[in-house]
Amino acid sequence: MKKSYILGLLLGASILTARADIIPSLDPSAVAATSGGFTWNYKANVTVDETVNTGDFFTIYDFGNFVSGSNLQPAGWTFSFSLVTTAPPHTSPTDDPGLYNLTWTYNGTSPISGAAALGDFSVVADTNQLTTKDFAALATRSNDPTNTKISNVGSVSVPVPEMSALLPILSVCTAGLLSLLPGFLRRRATI
Repeated sequence: MKKSYILGLLLGASILTARADIIPSLDPSAVAATSGGFTWNYKANVTVDETVNTGDFFTIYDFGNFVSGSNLQPAGWTFSFSLVTTAPPHTSPTDDPGLYNLTWTYNGTSPISGAAALGDFSVVADTNQLTTKDFAALATRSNDPTNTKISNVGSVSVPVPEMSALLPILSVCTAGLLSLLPGFLRRRATI
């Protein structure tokens, strides 16, 4: 009897913590070379028990450099970017104010009910080297008369920012040059 009670509590807790989210993920095919850089293509999905309504969105944080105007998205979605982005309520994604955040906002008139693929979202960046950063999203709980908003946060692959990729190389080169400086100064002093 005690085991069935505990199992019932665990099952109830798992049902209460079930989530419904918008989840962008990097297309599993390789980042493709294109004119001006590399195309970063993301697939986004809305999960069960959630609906994407006008004004709902997802943001990929700290994307870094990308080619302005290279964005593509499905009909009904608007692209924007900024250095600092307001996060959805109850989320705390990491946001470097020196790197661009990419946001796609739904402005369509027909709600998209989950589970559904939202389509392909892409931009061109100057590198195909990847790292992991945060994303955050806001959508609406399905079949909810009060239109409760659901926020979620997770991780997604993004390009390594240009300077971040060069910093280790520049550090090693600078250290090497600095190690040669004392010998150079001694030789110059004896001349």
